Amino acid sequence: MVYIKSASEVEKMRRAGKVVYGTFEALKPYIKAGVTTKELDTIAREFILSQGAKPSFLNYNGFPASICASVNNVVIHGIPGDLKINDGDIISLDIGAEVDGYHGDAARTYAVGNISDEAKKLMDVTQQSFFEGIKYARHGERLFSISAAIQEYVESNGYSIVRNYCGHGIGKKLHEDPEIPNHGKAGHGIRLVKGMTLAIEPMVNQGGYATNVLKDGWTVITADGSLAAHYENTILITDGEPELLTDLQR
Repeated sequence: MVYIKSASEVEKMRRAGKVVYGTFEALKPYIKAGVTTKELDTIAREFILSQGAKPSFLNYNGFPASICASVNNVVIHGIPGDLKINDGDIISLDIGAEVDGYHGDAARTYAVGNISDEAKKLMDVTQQSFFEGIKYARHGERLFSISAAIQEYVESNGYSIVRNYCGHGIGKKLHEDPEIPNHGKAGHGIRLVKGMTLAIEPMVNQGGYATNVLKDGWTVITADGSLAAHYENTILITDGEPELLTDLQR
């Protein structure tokens, strides 16, 4: 069942989204060679708590950290630990925060120092694919039109869209209906309605779209070892343009 949010529920999600945005801003100065992913997790957790919020991911289905930190060929769900990031790496950070029982969820991929032109292009295409998708995130549109636009943009740039993980509805639960694949056929899927809140999150691989899960049961890597990038925002379907609840710059 897809839950349509009331004005008061949306306001709580705006507050959660503001915390998520603030967490990225708090982390930016520390994303540099030599820092460990665990150190980034600690900074994020302390910031989220300082805002009167809770880390959405901590202990979610047993996940042991407050953020996901996915480096280079890790697509999603990287568990923070003693790994030090190095100059030339890219790192995807996925962050969730809960305020008054409602969640915000977003992801960004960052460059560590000087990265290759190819890595930079992968990051740019991943981010832009999100914005290509949400051109269709409007009242009355079909859900998979978002999916199709993401897929078309990614593949037209020579990359692969991950197929076995997807975006999702969000609200009182971190993951609600509907599931939002990043590939599909335009004009299909449920009809979008004002008041829906969705987490749209393209995951893009430099090589093939196949992935593997490591023995920890969480960490998802590219099957061919190629780089991966991730970009996500929580959005609100409105009468017009979608509202980005986790991106205060737009």
